[in-house]
Amino acid sequence: MYLEKAMSEIPATGLQLRSKVTSDGQLQLSLEEVPVVAPKSNEVVVRIEASPINPSDLGLLLGLADVSSAQQGGSADRPSVTATIAEGLLKHMGGRIDESMPVGNEGGGVVVAAGDDADAQALLGKTVAALGGAMYSQYRTLKVHQCLAMNEGVEPRESASCFVNPLTALGMVETMRMESYSALIHTAAASNLGQMLQKICVNEEVSLVNVVRKPQQAQLLKSIGAQYVCDSSQPTFAKDLSDAIAATGAYLAFDATGGGELAGQILTSMEVAANATAAEYSRYGSSQHKQVYIYGGLDRSPTLLRRNYGMAWGVGGWLLTPFLQKIGRQRGEELRQKVADEVRTTFASSYVAEISLAQALQLDNLQAYAKQATGLKYLINPNA
Repeated sequence: MYLEKAMSEIPATGLQLRSKVTSDGQLQLSLEEVPVVAPKSNEVVVRIEASPINPSDLGLLLGLADVSSAQQGGSADRPSVTATIAEGLLKHMGGRIDESMPVGNEGGGVVVAAGDDADAQALLGKTVAALGGAMYSQYRTLKVHQCLAMNEGVEPRESASCFVNPLTALGMVETMRMESYSALIHTAAASNLGQMLQKICVNEEVSLVNVVRKPQQAQLLKSIGAQYVCDSSQPTFAKDLSDAIAATGAYLAFDATGGGELAGQILTSMEVAANATAAEYSRYGSSQHKQVYIYGGLDRSPTLLRRNYGMAWGVGGWLLTPFLQKIGRQRGEELRQKVADEVRTTFASSYVAEISLAQALQLDNLQAYAKQATGLKYLINPNA
């Protein structure tokens, strides 16, 4: 009876932002009415009130389209966007061709209906962070384990980014320890994620070398406790980086850019630092293993490696989901609870603007958040 009453107060349908890549090379973004599904025993219905636009969302949302070609369509309350995708890129779209797909990895909201399972009922009326895709929706029906209950007084806006950035930052430190390193390097370090990582490293006394692109980004990180910040726009960047590595022993790096020469530059600086303390010369390079994990794709160009850093090195990919599977459910739950407990401090996120679903499909907003610029993260409120 309680479920029927709760569902009777929820609309039968809700708006959802969807992305479609057509076989003739066109991206189509639209708002669609989708059913609000009644929860099963171990499920809840969440009214989504905040969902960030992360770089990981943009790949699905924009589908490698040329944003400069975007054209506005639809109406003021139901806008649509179309854009072209280069013929050479269309082959990378794989199984999503001609399929309308929901977007949004994570979000925050309030549980407005719950199944009869005790764990589901315990979430009724509570603010939760949620992970499970399709978060650019007014309502989402989710499994209990896809939700993280917030402490009393925390608002949906504060809980919107509780999964991707916080768990990625925590995962970097966990990976460092699992692979027997003692310090880290991080690129695009002034981002929300980078600031979280810096705070974690200060709290846990881990040496962190931050790589940024602008002096003001360096100042931002220093204001929250960063000791080592290397600005790639400076002529002394290579020396600054190798000196910081020598001082910290940071032979593990996480690179958010992916393309270009940065990963190779980091490996080279690692080799310079390793050789500076080597007992003897080896024509095969230092014996210190140097590892760069690419976890983002801010630069879509090819990754360029100039192999002048010996033979003890590696470049690979790092993703949050496989990492969480590797550490197991218990440790994953411990990290999730840490995020909930520190959501207003270590894991606080900032946004340049909060927009509605309709505003997310206005060209000026779309072209702004598509730049993926540091300090310009947008937040969607589907129920605005």
